[in-house]
Amino acid sequence: MNQESWHAITPQYSQYDAQIQRLDEIEQVDFLQLQPRLKQALKTLCSLKGFTRLLVVDAYDNAFYRSLIKDGLSTLDANKPIVTTESLNIATLLGSYNCNDHGDIVTKNDGLVDKADGGYLIIPMSLLLANPSSWQILKSILLNEKVSPVNANPSKIANEQQSKSYDIKLVIVGRGVQISEFEYIDPYIYDNIALYTEIEGEIQLNETSINQYLGYLRWIIATYQLPSLSFGAVHRLMHAGARHTEDQGYMPIEVLWYLSLFQEAMLTSNGKVISEYDIDQAIENKHYREAYLQERALSDITDGQVIIETKGECIGQVNGLTVISTSGHPVSYGEPSRISCVIHFGDGDISDVERKAELGGNLHAKGMMIMQAFVSSALKLDEPLPYSASVVFEQSYIEVDGDSATLAELCSFVSALSEYPINQQIAVTGAVDQFGRVQAVGGLNEKIEGFYNVCKHQGLTGSQGVILPKSNLKHLSLHKDVVESIKNNEFHIWSVATVDDAIPIIMGKPFRDDDDEDSVINKIAQRIEKYERHEHSQGIVARIKNWFA
Repeated sequence: MNQESWHAITPQYSQYDAQIQRLDEIEQVDFLQLQPRLKQALKTLCSLKGFTRLLVVDAYDNAFYRSLIKDGLSTLDANKPIVTTESLNIATLLGSYNCNDHGDIVTKNDGLVDKADGGYLIIPMSLLLANPSSWQILKSILLNEKVSPVNANPSKIANEQQSKSYDIKLVIVGRGVQISEFEYIDPYIYDNIALYTEIEGEIQLNETSINQYLGYLRWIIATYQLPSLSFGAVHRLMHAGARHTEDQGYMPIEVLWYLSLFQEAMLTSNGKVISEYDIDQAIENKHYREAYLQERALSDITDGQVIIETKGECIGQVNGLTVISTSGHPVSYGEPSRISCVIHFGDGDISDVERKAELGGNLHAKGMMIMQAFVSSALKLDEPLPYSASVVFEQSYIEVDGDSATLAELCSFVSALSEYPINQQIAVTGAVDQFGRVQAVGGLNEKIEGFYNVCKHQGLTGSQGVILPKSNLKHLSLHKDVVESIKNNEFHIWSVATVDDAIPIIMGKPFRDDDDEDSVINKIAQRIEKYERHEHSQGIVARIKNWFA
């Protein structure tokens, strides 16, 4: 029931085999050709006259990508100077001069604006934010105002005024957060004079774009003098690319990502061809270097310090899936989390323990409220539930946010209400809307692998697996060990579109079925009806005596 084969959860690129086979014949495609927005913006900057001489580019803030932008400008406007800088102060920007006692200039050092006059100046946004006074000078230049170089010896004044105006077009490169700070410094200039564009990090794969992508690989190999790629290496690379973009239909086009992978793969290659094994070994080596925290977290579970059950059944308890991110650590990793729910007589309130303890974020609280609204709607209640509930992430001591645990929390809630047990061999992830539709969430690869590793160390039963949103299938690019276990029917993936799809898998009972008295909703309704009969047949004193009996 909704169980997916290994083909469905693994990137499949065999439809591109013919193009991959003739990789060495495909025409090279350079960086700028895969950046149509950047290319159009650079063309516009080259052509414009007047005050619009500023281009802001949302891109990785490093010299490598700024050099790619410089190369792009040089192909579009080859005869003009293009200057880049990695340092910025008033003296380096404007230049400096020295005078003798008679006011004659004896030495002069050209600044960046002198070198870029008539052309282009490319500056990192981080430098501009660190030296905001420089922006006032650059703004004056952009508005055709005259500026003066720095007099290195102010006690000696030059006979002639040194100020002049410059014809410079400015390119500022930085990330979105930095750009927002720049906008705050000078919103008028940013909104009215600056052009804006961004470097794209991905390309959508289809029958038309595959040749562009393969041509881009050829350009990287040729430009940075790397060994060629075997047929298998391209396939392995595309699997890694799908994991990086978290989408099987997109490939990364970040040059440094490829260079990092290729250069490590060269360590095991024969120097002429990078094979599938070389790519795989580079990926595994990187994972090993970064896996210490993940392995320590796993050992806490296998040692029993953190309780995660992967066998048996339990009422009101479900294995949710989380992604752990640690400051300073380059990657996130998945870890199962035990979510539990207990029911008691009350006024229908669902107590979100994480929120009350100030460990739950706004998105998590929103998910909880949506879940509560859906259950009330499914039960067709005309008054509040006679039960209250307490939902908690057990042994969680950090802030929980996001709505990806909503489906798991709902499962624990209806299990506690119906007293139907949940299969602990299955973990759950997914957001839920008010109509019971299961919606996509992030970090699927890490979440699945985190639960798989726990199951593997506690013992695979052949019935373990993960329930996830059907819309997330295209985001999967799992580790080869997980894929192999799915092939061998040791581990499973179930994709669901609604709550009605998920409940039967994890609880063995239909969620809503008017003709089945054993359905979860009917069971909850029976329990409510039984409680109400009990409630109304006794006085308050008798009920209190029964509670404490």
